[in-house]
Amino acid sequence: MIEILAFPAVQLLDVTGPLQVFATVNDLVAEAGGAPPYAPRVVARRSNDAQSSDAGSTDPGGGETAGASVTASAGLRLFADPLPPVDAALDTLMVAGGPGVEAASADPVLMEWVRQRAVRACRVASVCTGAFLLAAAGLLDGKRAATHWSLCADLARRFPAVRVEPDPIFVHDGAVWTSAGVTAGIDLALALVEQDLGRSLALAAARYLVMFLKRPGGQAQFSAALSLQTAEDRFGALHDWINAHLDQDISLPVLARQAAMSERSFSRHYAEATGLTPARAVERLRVEAARRLLSDSGLPVKRIAQRCGFGSEETMRRGFLRLLAATPQDYRARFSS
Repeated sequence: MIEILAFPAVQLLDVTGPLQVFATVNDLVAEAGGAPPYAPRVVARRSNDAQSSDAGSTDPGGGETAGASVTASAGLRLFADPLPPVDAALDTLMVAGGPGVEAASADPVLMEWVRQRAVRACRVASVCTGAFLLAAAGLLDGKRAATHWSLCADLARRFPAVRVEPDPIFVHDGAVWTSAGVTAGIDLALALVEQDLGRSLALAAARYLVMFLKRPGGQAQFSAALSLQTAEDRFGALHDWINAHLDQDISLPVLARQAAMSERSFSRHYAEATGLTPARAVERLRVEAARRLLSDSGLPVKRIAQRCGFGSEETMRRGFLRLLAATPQDYRARFSS
């Protein structure tokens, strides 16, 4: 049994993406003459108005006896099953994300249901900003977690007990799984299938859905150099200068002079602000600039390497593999417009 929790203004693909993965696996197994392994369903809490006008809508076990409809942020209305009793049998509880996650996290009844349901579940998962709901419920404390790249810093700030990882497509920590933004919920669902039923079936589902079973690279390939964003107040002007001089010498002495600090003081303060050495930060900014040129221009790879200050194609290739787990050629093939 898999329950995908939805709520008003949920991200539609956060719900339907994983749901389709499990449905596809069921179809593949059924075609081979087996019994469908999954019983997925979307669940949602009835609105306060519906509950107040419908006596007996909640049962003594903490569940609800009538279904609910929620309108996704894309405008499509979803008809969901009611919240089941908290002690009903359950394998996986998956929480979707979306613009409505803040309101859902502020609903004390729903949050208590999530906490108690998580205790019953064999594993708990979130898609995209669903991690904020799990974090608000205390289910990510002390855990490694992922969410949409643009909100990693916000998740880390609001929930300091959560060890936020900005790059992975999904993170598996014990019985808790969290995924990055939107389509990463499909990657997570395929990983759950692989854990449950093996690689062959997960790969068959991925092929049917025209997906990577394990897509190369992390979500950093879709974002700016995330680890530098927390230091923008202090070093934002320096980062702007670096981006304007990527093809020039950007050694430690040059950066220290630009920041009006001694080399030792600059290295220490910069590492404290960003968690990176200046050399690693420059590499990230160069990779980010090269990434944009690879996807948006037809310049040869060698020319891009020179323009971004790598010096050689091989140096740029090593940087891409280290940060994106993909070569420049592979990146261009997959993301060029």
